[in-house]
Amino acid sequence: MTTTFGSASAAPGEFDTGRLDVGETRDGTTIGLPVAVLNGAEDGKTLYVQAVSDGDELNGLGVVNQFVPQVDPQELAGTVLVTGIVNYHAFQVAEHRNPIDDTKMNRAYPGDPNGTSSERIAAATFDAAERADLIVDLHQGSTSRMINEVRVRCGPHHRIHRECLELAKAFGVGHVLDQKGPDGQLARAAPDEGIPTIDPELGGAVGWDDESIRLGVEGMFRVLRYYDFLPGDVDTDLQTRASGFDQYGSPTGGLVTFQQELGASVSRGDTLFEVTDTFGTLKSRITADNDGVFWRRRRLPQVATGEYVCSVGTDIDEF
Repeated sequence: MTTTFGSASAAPGEFDTGRLDVGETRDGTTIGLPVAVLNGAEDGKTLYVQAVSDGDELNGLGVVNQFVPQVDPQELAGTVLVTGIVNYHAFQVAEHRNPIDDTKMNRAYPGDPNGTSSERIAAATFDAAERADLIVDLHQGSTSRMINEVRVRCGPHHRIHRECLELAKAFGVGHVLDQKGPDGQLARAAPDEGIPTIDPELGGAVGWDDESIRLGVEGMFRVLRYYDFLPGDVDTDLQTRASGFDQYGSPTGGLVTFQQELGASVSRGDTLFEVTDTFGTLKSRITADNDGVFWRRRRLPQVATGEYVCSVGTDIDEF
């Protein structure tokens, strides 16, 4: 049976690309998000994938760019629907938020077809997501440096929490943040419709990080094999899970020197970072409040008083 998504249309065993109309620009030009359909030769589940919900998070686009050409629809069982760039306006100007309405796209789901620019884009992509059995919403840590992780955002008491965790484990980058997310996230809204959803945060870089993209491509193929879109076995190794975050700001202005590497285990009392003045004189030394994993850190060293510096994942276990 032929599958359509926006203007893309693919018969069984075929691939097609097209555009999903979501409104108009200020000069009246139609806005079309780039979309693709991989329609397998055999019946199976449907997977929805999207990237660039935040306009400056490009690692997910790198995954789409490298993952899609490697999938042969003739070997596929089921269907993969892809939105390559969600936040059209922000992507054009390399900004995080949609500049038309100053909105973070991943706070607008499930959207409103008659609402703001972001709400309309969210509604159109959510309609596609609701067609799926599984959803992967590709993100990254914006301009912060962070470990490669997968986020489960439905909350531990959600009725399909276990299924979301299973999808995270199948993606398999090694670290999972299992913590209820803010309202308006796709990974919050879609599980309410009964669809297991994950939010891979593929590292953090300004631009394009090859290693994070490589891991994301591997994760996508792991998902395809685990859920029988493609043949092959998947080893579901133990993942390190954090259920909380301790975030640290700087008590003073100056230059930050980190004493921990990303992904390192830290114990309560371990030094996380030091702050010096312009001439190297120590001003502050910040230690960990709890045991955990050094999860995320700012990219540039200069900080003002109270400015964000780093995060430690806490309440750690393996599953």
